[in-house]
Amino acid sequence: MVEKKRDTCARRQIPPPATKSHQESSSLREGRFLEFVIQSLIDHAMIVVFLNVFASQLGLPLPMIPLLMVMAARSVAGDVAVGLLFGVAFGACLIADLICYAAGRRYGSHVLHTACRLSLSPDSCVSQTQSLFARWGMWTLVVAKFIPGLGLFATALSGQSRVPLQKFVLLDALGIALYIGTIIWLGRAFHSTIDTLLSTLASYGRAGLATVFIALLLFFAIRLARRHLLIRALRMTRISVPDFKRLRESDAPYVIYDVRAAASRERDGAIPGALPWSLDGVWRPEAPSSQDTQVIVYCDCPSEYSAAKVALHLQRAGFTRVRPLHGGIEAWIAAGHQVERSTFVSDWAKPPPPLDNPSNTRCI
Repeated sequence: MVEKKRDTCARRQIPPPATKSHQESSSLREGRFLEFVIQSLIDHAMIVVFLNVFASQLGLPLPMIPLLMVMAARSVAGDVAVGLLFGVAFGACLIADLICYAAGRRYGSHVLHTACRLSLSPDSCVSQTQSLFARWGMWTLVVAKFIPGLGLFATALSGQSRVPLQKFVLLDALGIALYIGTIIWLGRAFHSTIDTLLSTLASYGRAGLATVFIALLLFFAIRLARRHLLIRALRMTRISVPDFKRLRESDAPYVIYDVRAAASRERDGAIPGALPWSLDGVWRPEAPSSQDTQVIVYCDCPSEYSAAKVALHLQRAGFTRVRPLHGGIEAWIAAGHQVERSTFVSDWAKPPPPLDNPSNTRCI
């Protein structure tokens, strides 16, 4: 009986504790996890770069700049061919821009409105892009990609405006070359810092990779929160086209402001009696004589972003009866109402009108 009990105890041996070498081996495997991920990206670098750049230029919120900088930093060690990296990124960007150009040429403002609704920066939407085009012309394409939220709108607006394809490709290619070249140059210039950062993250293994993903999630969360706060700040009562039509036919005093770019007014016309308002502050009309006057503001942005921003500005100036026109100029035209086809000059070149009584002028 005693011998049987001894045999049972012998079979129930406790496994030996992990040795120091075993722990180091496990830590090494854990630390090389991120290196494995980076090496996998390098092995398929050109495919990853092409898909990332192509999708981001079509409006998807992907980390294009960090990826290009990491690949550029690895090119210093010879892991990635810098010329091929530039060519693939350039080609993906140009193809995406040509798709946006063709869509804007065929579908017009519908493409711009869709992009504005999907954008994480809806305040950088149609009217702002049109204002830059009115001021800089086609040279906007050269710097558009350096301004967050502008690149996609600039290419689609070029198509909508019927810019000649050869001129578009020339200026857009120049802008792409400057943009991609700058990112790659920065990645190569700061390659030691980037390599140190990647080595530090790699030493933490899966925890380092989780840190990268958490940082990306925080970036998107902040952008989404900013978008939500902007939409919430601009949430106010709109006036419908039928109600505005009745207001025009009544004896009630009102003023209507057109906050679109001059190019849009030239192309689509304007609501009769509307006063042009420049979003960049270069040109603004005289304020209504009474704060009780009803003020209507319209634009051609989705959800009336630009009109709501101007309306909020007027409300802060003390005007309480301010409302954006729901649907903007498109809703007015769709209802079959008349528009003026007057010739407008660019907002920045327009001289101020003469004032009959300068002492009654109010700055808004």
